[in-house]
Amino acid sequence: MTTAAPLRLVVVSAGVSDPSSTRMLADRLTQSVVTAAQEQDRATTVTVVDLRELLPELPAALSTQLLGPRFQRAVDALAQADGVIAAAPVYKAAASGLFTSFFQVLDNDLLIGRPVALAATAGTSRHALVVDEEMRALFAYLRALPVPTSLFASTEDWADDALGTRIDRAAHELVLLMASGFAQAVRTQSWNRYQHAYGSDAGRELEIDTDTDLMRLATGGSLVSAQDPFDPRTARGDAREAL
Repeated sequence: MTTAAPLRLVVVSAGVSDPSSTRMLADRLTQSVVTAAQEQDRATTVTVVDLRELLPELPAALSTQLLGPRFQRAVDALAQADGVIAAAPVYKAAASGLFTSFFQVLDNDLLIGRPVALAATAGTSRHALVVDEEMRALFAYLRALPVPTSLFASTEDWADDALGTRIDRAAHELVLLMASGFAQAVRTQSWNRYQHAYGSDAGRELEIDTDTDLMRLATGGSLVSAQDPFDPRTARGDAREAL
């Protein structure tokens, strides 16, 4: 029996209808992730963020960056996630405005190094490239780690076995990245190598670095080392010793 902590998966679905094909695709991928994790003797906890429930809070979040309670819970869940499933409906060759608006509100540090599986649905396969051309670019900007296999399902794809094959492959890719602990390792070992926004929700970018000239002055120290040959005080001391 495994003693490892459960993998924390957050599912972000931007489907607005009920039932929603976007949510159906996200649910199929979620179940496949849970199964793939079980094959590695790992449990999975799943948190679903249904973006249509955040619609009343979205205008204020976009215009003032003030997050309502539901929005804040979604951000908190993403901050703790080992992996993310991001699923969007596609309208007129673009991911839905609800989907893109949600991720535009998030600060740029929140998803750094976090594995993400991308999925999209549409009524026609003419939109198939949106996942890799638009959604993948969005998460690259957020410095997340999208898995190699993206998912797209149009109306005619649901009965195709190829969709199930891709879902299984994407799920295993996501589990491997989640189980590797890459996102946490980035935060503990490489966080200072990234550029961070002031006031970010990610939590570590505001830590005070005491090993700076400014902090040394603030604590009564000096910018000039006692061994600095260009320090006039050092030069005077050497002259006195010579006398």
